[in-house]
Amino acid sequence: MIARLKDFARANSGSIRAYLSMVGGSAGRLVISLVYFIAIANTLSISEFGLFATASACGIMLSRLLAFGFVSPLYRIATVKTRLLGAYTAGFLAGMVLSAPVIALAAWAVFALVFAGQMDVITYSKIILAEVLCWRLMEIAVIVSYGVNRFAAGSMLVVIATSFKTVAAVLFARFTDGSLEVWATYYILANDLAAIIAVAFFYPKIKLRWKPALYLRRWADAVSVAGAEMLFYVQSELDKVLVLSLGGPAAAGIYAMIMRLVDLTALPVRAFLTVLTQRLMRSARMLDDLKTRLLLEGAVAAVSTAGLLAMAGFLWIFPTALGKNVSEVAPLLILVVLVPAFRNLVEYHSELLYATGRTFIRMLVLASLAAAKALLLASLLGVELETPVWVGLLNAAFLVLYLQSALLTYRALRSVKRRAI
Repeated sequence: MIARLKDFARANSGSIRAYLSMVGGSAGRLVISLVYFIAIANTLSISEFGLFATASACGIMLSRLLAFGFVSPLYRIATVKTRLLGAYTAGFLAGMVLSAPVIALAAWAVFALVFAGQMDVITYSKIILAEVLCWRLMEIAVIVSYGVNRFAAGSMLVVIATSFKTVAAVLFARFTDGSLEVWATYYILANDLAAIIAVAFFYPKIKLRWKPALYLRRWADAVSVAGAEMLFYVQSELDKVLVLSLGGPAAAGIYAMIMRLVDLTALPVRAFLTVLTQRLMRSARMLDDLKTRLLLEGAVAAVSTAGLLAMAGFLWIFPTALGKNVSEVAPLLILVVLVPAFRNLVEYHSELLYATGRTFIRMLVLASLAAAKALLLASLLGVELETPVWVGLLNAAFLVLYLQSALLTYRALRSVKRRAI
């Protein structure tokens, strides 16, 4: 057994080092993110926290339209043909400019449908800009750093950027009246600083080159990836919008706090998915073995569930450790014990389709998941249930989404393989 582990470590030493680098960044980010969460969740009221979390979720969804998905070709080029990074960066910048009017129109429509009468447009605009432009640019610098195998630098940037938001949250909690309007200003300033640092010090030094012929060849893939990314975050973040629309700001705040704690336990899993995606881009044959697929799914589920149980156990022993507002929600955390596993497995399936080039199929799968999630959550929140009841039923809802995702993903992978044979 020990000999097998040594052989595995030698054969995968590069991937293991990359994973440990990202986990190190994730561990730092976890601590910093926790401080950030405590400061915001206990300074804003539960209702205002729900509004902020929902607006932020909408910004994350809209950010996937930036450059119409050209970040996908940018990442692929950084991974396999670094010499073309300057040309593809120029294409990304052009796409960013072209996508700006579309994003602005979509943001206005979301405000009119969801936030009008609950949040002023200036506050909403600051949150959307922070997510769509500033934080997304930082993420792209991280993605490209990972693509060129600068994993430590990418992880460091994530920690630095998260630290800026945490410092802003602590200053906000310490020196202001705690209103959402003021927090939106602190939030965009922190994200601005993160974007500036990312572009100035972490993005690879390149010379921009304008090569339209290269971009046209990648256009269809980029658009399909943009659609898939948008749909992924729609199915991932739509729940916050639905809870706000159907349950009101207070319910949205409770839900957002629970899901934020769930997200904090998922950081090690996401580092693993990043490494796995790069491995699959180079060779998808590792998925041919059924035992390997089951092992990967089991590992994702086990780590996800263990993280949630650790968080719930900590809050059971120290219920006020994360602040007064969070202590009101903490007893509900154990009721969603299976949700992290199912959520992360859906993300894992999405990464499988992306890494193996099934971008259009991925978009269709994510569209079906978004529709299913909307239907399931509308069914839960459309009737009057006690908060612990509808929170507990989220396990069943996410189980349905997992089964749907697994069925569609593995059928797609199997059918493509058969055609290749």
